[in-house]
Order: sequence, then structure tokens, then C-alpha cells
Amino acid sequence: LSSVDASEAQSVPGFVCFVSAEDVPGSNITGIANDETVFAKDVVTCVGHIIGAVLADTQEHSRRAAKAVKIKYEELKPIVTIQEAIEKQSFFKGLKRINKGDVKKGFEESDHILEGEMYLGGQEHFYLETHCTLAVPKGEDGEMELFVSTQNPMKTQEFAANALGVPSNRVVVRVKRMGGGFGGKETRSTILTSVVAVAAFKTGRAVRCMLDRDEDMLISGGRHPFLGRYKVGFMKNGKVKSLEVSYYCNGGNSVDLSHGVMDRALLHLDNSYNIPNVSGVGIVCKTNLPSNTAFRGFGGPQGMMIAECWISDLARKCGLPPEEVRKLNLYHEGDTTHFNQKLEGFTLRRCWDECLSSSSYHARKKLIEEFNKQNRWKKRGMCIIPTKFGISFTVPFLNQAGALVHVYTDGSVLLTHGGTEMGQGLHTKMIQVASRSLGVPTSKIYISETSTNTVPNTSPTAASVSADINGMAVHNACQTILKRLEPIKQANPKGSWEDWIKTAYESCVSLSATGFYRIPDVGYNFEKNEGKPFSYFSYGVACSEVEIDCLTGDHKNIRTDIVMDVGTSLNPAIDIGQIEGAFVQGIGLFTMEELRYSPEGNLYTRGPGMYKIPAFGDIPTEFYVSLLRDCPNSKAVYSSKAVGEPPLFLSASVFYAIKDAIYSARKDSGLTEVFRLDSPATPERIRNACVDIFTKMCPSAEPGTFKPWCVRV
Repeated sequence: LSSVDASEAQSVPGFVCFVSAEDVPGSNITGIANDETVFAKDVVTCVGHIIGAVLADTQEHSRRAAKAVKIKYEELKPIVTIQEAIEKQSFFKGLKRINKGDVKKGFEESDHILEGEMYLGGQEHFYLETHCTLAVPKGEDGEMELFVSTQNPMKTQEFAANALGVPSNRVVVRVKRMGGGFGGKETRSTILTSVVAVAAFKTGRAVRCMLDRDEDMLISGGRHPFLGRYKVGFMKNGKVKSLEVSYYCNGGNSVDLSHGVMDRALLHLDNSYNIPNVSGVGIVCKTNLPSNTAFRGFGGPQGMMIAECWISDLARKCGLPPEEVRKLNLYHEGDTTHFNQKLEGFTLRRCWDECLSSSSYHARKKLIEEFNKQNRWKKRGMCIIPTKFGISFTVPFLNQAGALVHVYTDGSVLLTHGGTEMGQGLHTKMIQVASRSLGVPTSKIYISETSTNTVPNTSPTAASVSADINGMAVHNACQTILKRLEPIKQANPKGSWEDWIKTAYESCVSLSATGFYRIPDVGYNFEKNEGKPFSYFSYGVACSEVEIDCLTGDHKNIRTDIVMDVGTSLNPAIDIGQIEGAFVQGIGLFTMEELRYSPEGNLYTRGPGMYKIPAFGDIPTEFYVSLLRDCPNSKAVYSSKAVGEPPLFLSASVFYAIKDAIYSARKDSGLTEVFRLDSPATPERIRNACVDIFTKMCPSAEPGTFKPWCVRV
């Protein structure tokens, strides 16, 4: 940065002031790893790095004034792609490895060895409500109230307090609800909140900021792009013996949660397959892109996608049906994973068999073969995919939650807990838990909001565990109140809830209680490959059928059947909604959504015009979701199971169904060997993979002979 000149902005009507690094009363250093700034100073590390803020009386005026700020730069050479980061060895410290068994010996004993690599593009969160903050200074002792769209009130409070130079007890963060989060508001919302807090401090007036969609997409980062390289050893019958993988992910310009994402990718490199010898390594690349962050699945889908890549290639090599090879390699009850955790309550094989029969897989497979024989330019494909998703924060101390329950003298209950509501129905479930614990109807219970002054030090609403941990905390608080009411109930067993509460108040019995819960004995050590990273696993299986147009590369999702184990559901309507939503979001990730960057790291795709998110027509025409019966989960509240992230990966069945259809098209052109298909499987990639006379007419230019308009990050 050479100079920032805000003088022209001052002449815009309604202009109030310009805020930059000089105006930060506390520390300008921020971020999960203290490697970020509130406002850029001296150096800008990516396109989308916040330099300053302009305050004006209306949103329109502030926009105009912001455009008038003149900034001069001295250009530095950026590192944008994973490839460039590998060449320049630009990595964040903290390489992770998982080793089990003897990989070398495993390869020696194998009949065949297959090597390959796969690239997975990132994904924009595209929550309907962009990042938004309202800061209200109280004008006394540095107090400030923040109304924020965030999944993480604790870090929002901590980072704002640091920037303002006050202790956390002066800052209150309140979250009524969010218009979607998906992980994008777990940490990245703080970059906006801290700026707004500093602006409110400087002016002493309430300040509000809501990003435009193009700003939001540019600034706030998304899912980590991954590159996976694998070498797998296997027997003629398709049994996997040995696996060596290295994962590279594009972390962006700061650490943020990238190490956690990579940990989860490594812990899911097996998907659901028992591999006796494993060697995995995960490397986070440091690049000049906005920091990538949490996104539903948190590295799990990327890790599992690469596993499905080698298992489908291996089935082709053996000339065996992919569903048989997958089933052959599935874990059994009591097996241990590559991270040495024993699988208990392993319902995946039940899901598998149920999905095969409910989708009438084998009968439809014959119909598809028939269809493909009769059609040259339209091809159908089908694929069935399992998933196993570990439930718990991989950072052990985050597996805790608190709750606060007030009962008022009219018998109504006010409930609050550490989790935030972003449309996933968490508050609904918590009201159900309280209702069941206290034995009062849900109409008597209310949740107003989540705030840092009712339940402090909360974990982010993330990792699919919010219902598990907050539910247990709510249950715990309700039990405390019930214990106090016990003698009153015994004295008047026929009385109503209202009678008991009135008596309790008149007998000076406390009607307010806090609850707390922590997930017992979780924690894993990568160095020793021991410990238990997850409390339990959620399982599911999906079977999808697609039809591709070999001439345009377009595809239709014809039918999907999902069987999901969500334990004993707290609310089946919410859970089925979560499964459908996650699946469609995954369809976006694996087949449609493609972020495009210039070679300098400038994002082109800044809105729905260029960035295609799933629409109604992309939902499978026939879409069947069933929840596995009779599978209570002893590890969570009322035998339920986590449901937010696990189903997302099931949409890989669509990706591999597309790949199956492309094989059929290539066979008509006389090609039968294994080929590489990167994610997302966009029409361009599908079209070019269906090799025929037309694709041969337009060979792609040699890399290095031209400057590309966009690069694969």
C-alpha cells in the first residue's frame, strides 16, 4: 500500500468520516491465529482485504463515498493457486500425518497398484442474508452492544473487545437469527463486525453495515479447494490393501480454520472403507486469496470425495461392478478406523441394503444399460455411495455448551442456550427438549435470542453438534429446576404446573437455573495416532440416477434415494429438511458451482449471474428420503443424532453417476480406460470427457503459450 486518499469522499453528501487502521483504539491484530488485521496497514495480502471504511448518513451515500476513496498500490507478485504454492513451498506450518499399518508391505502384497489425482473446486456459502452488523455504543465505560448475523457470538465479542481495547464484559453480542450460515459466519463474520465496532466507537453513534452480495463473495472466503494425490494397492477381487494419499488445500491469506478443515479431511480419507495400511499427509497452502473457512462438512466431503475417486477407478480396473467393490470394502461393526477408533453401532450396512432395495438398484441398472444401447448422444448413469461422518469438534475444548432457564410466576418458561438459529431449526429442537424434560407443553416455552450476557464463552454453532450439546445443557438445567420442585409436587400431586410454580415462588424457591454439558472423553493425537476424535458417527447411503447430453454436457438429476441414520429423530420434519437441503447444496458443490479467479487472484464470479447455485430444476425429479428405523444413539440427547453436515457428501452419488454415464459415452467412441474428472462436473467438463469426433476438432491450447483468463485455484 503506498497511499490512501479519502479527501474526495468528503465532498459526497451525507459523508461523516473515514475509518482506517489509525482509528483502532485497541489492537489492529485479529483472527483465530492472530495473523489478520482489522484494517490493512502497509500490505494488502489479497483482493478483498479490508483497508478502510466510510461512514455516511445513508447506505447509498456511504457507497458513493467509498467509491471516491483513491488508493495507490505497489504491485507484488501473488501466489494464487495450490500449484504455485507447492512450487514456492508456501505452506502454513503444521503438516499433519496419519499412519496405520505398513504401507510399503501392503503395496508389495497387492495384485495391482493405481495412482492418480483429483482436484475439487471451492464453494461460496451463498447464505441469503449477507454479513450484517449493527453496533450501538452505550457511551459509558466503553460499553457496546452488537447485533450480529453470526454463528459465533463468543469470538465476535472477543475480537470486537480486542479492537476496542476494552475487556469482554463491556461488549454484548446478540443474535436473534441468521438468514443462513453454513459455516461462513463461524469466523469470517468478525472481519465486518470489528470494523463496524471501531466505527461506532469513533463516532459515538450507532453504525450499521450490510455487505452487498458482490462484496460478500469477494471478501469472506468459502470452502477450501483441494488437490488429492493417491496411490492405492488392491487385489484382483477389488479388496483394498494399501493407500497412500497427500491432500493439499488452498487456505488463503490467513490460517483461520484451515488446520481444522485439513484434520477432518484426513480423518475422513477412508470414507466408509476398511483399509489395513494407510499413510496420509495434509498440507495447507498459504496463498493471496481471501482466507477460506468453515463450510458444511468442514473438509470431510473433500477427504471422502477423493476416496470415492480411487474406489471407482479401482472397480473399473478390476472390471467389477462398483457397488460390489464398495460393499466388499465397507467396515463391519467393531472394526477400527485408520485413526484407531472402534466403530460401535455401525448401521451403515443396514442403510446400504435398505437403499439398494428401496431404489430397486439392480432392476434399474438393467434398464439403464438398455437405454444406453439405444441412445448415442444421451446416456444414463447410476451410482450408490455410502458416507460415515464423525460427530464432534476436532478441537476438544469446543465440545461444551451452556443453557439458562427462567421460569416466571405465570408458569411461562424463558430459555436460552449457546447455539444460534440460522434456519436449521435448533431453537425448535431445544424447545422440544425443554418441553419433554419439564413435562410442559411447548406453547409455554420461548427462546428470544442468543446472547453473550446470558450464556458466556459459547462454542460456535457448527460441526453438527449444536443440538447434541446444547440439548444436553438445556436438559441439565431443566433437571435442576425439577429437583427443586420435587417436594412441592409431592405435597400437591394433583396440582397444575402453574400451581407448583406459584407455590415455589411463595416458598422462596429459585426458579432460574443454568445448565452445562461437555462431550466426555473426546480428543485425538495425530503424532501417536491414538485417542477418540469423535463421539459417534452418522451414517447414510444415497443412490442417484442421472442423464447426460453428450453433445452439450448438460445433465438431469432423474432420481435419488437416500437412507440416513439419524438415531431417534428429535424432529423428523426438520431432519428430512436438513438431509434434502444438504444434498442439494452438495449437488451445487460437485456439479454446478465454480469460482473463477484471474491469474492475479481477482474473483470474477461475484453474483448468481456467473456463479450457478442449484435451482428448483436441479433437485432430482424423484427424491426419496427415509430415516433408518430402530437405531437409537446412546451418545446424544434423547437418542438422537447429528444431521447438519453428514448428508452433504451423499450428493457425490450424482457426480459418480455422471462419471458412469460418461464411461458409457466413451465406450461408444472405443475408449474404455480410466479417465480423470475433476469436481465440479460442469457441462464443459462433461462435454469434453465424452470424447468424440467433435472434441477432436478443437484441441485445447498448450499451457504456457497464452495467458489464461482464469486459473484453477
